[in-house]
Amino acid sequence: MSEDKVKNEEPVEANGKTFTEQVEVAGNQLVERVQDLVKQGNARRLIIRNAENEVLMDINLTVGAVAGGVVVLGAWWIAALAVIAALVVRVKVEIVREEV
Repeated sequence: MSEDKVKNEEPVEANGKTFTEQVEVAGNQLVERVQDLVKQGNARRLIIRNAENEVLMDINLTVGAVAGGVVVLGAWWIAALAVIAALVVRVKVEIVREEV
């Protein structure tokens, strides 16, 4: 059972084409959860925050990098996420998505 919690959902743009949601994740689940989000294919940007709401990492996901749900396993940001996961107990992942 996952410990994820959806905190809020609010429109980013007035036209309603993108929206954000915030998920709280245990540090040891961070890499796996982010890879799942990227595989879904509709995430445009991920912002990783600590418990004090400070931005630890801001990842822009381009259509070319995630086309077809392919996750590049050698991506530098996966290694950085692993380091963050080792240092923090809980993080907040803010996901900016496109409506499908």
